[in-house]
Amino acid sequence: MDKTVNLIKLSVGSDTFEDLVAWQATKRAQTTDGYPRHVTRMWPKQSEALLNGGSIYWVIKGIVLCRQRIVRLDEVIREDGIRRCALVLDPELIRTAPAPKRPFQGWRYLQPADAPADLTGAKAEETPLPPTLQAALAEIGVL
Repeated sequence: MDKTVNLIKLSVGSDTFEDLVAWQATKRAQTTDGYPRHVTRMWPKQSEALLNGGSIYWVIKGIVLCRQRIVRLDEVIREDGIRRCALVLDPELIRTAPAPKRPFQGWRYLQPADAPADLTGAKAEETPLPPTLQAALAEIGVL
């Protein structure tokens, strides 16, 4: 069986799910072919497993709220000449069951067994609670 691995990353600057959606809709956040991307300094060593159905799970205000499938990894070389990795993402953001996550730097690998479940059906269409309320409920174990 082929291995799959995910990434988890803080969505810095996003206060809500909608903020992440809006950012990814900007030209600055997209590849030349229109896919959203996130540029990172480190190239994932487990790139093969990541591209085998892996996703990036987004942490917004201390809570994992959604994920996106990773489509490909593009090389990006900026003005400083340093090679970076663009995580090219499927445009569809999939809401997940809210899961608390303490702050961390950069991205981390996330095993499929440890990833929050996708929200389905009516749950996926519900308006999410405000981030502060989600965080408080998650902290006491209600979410």
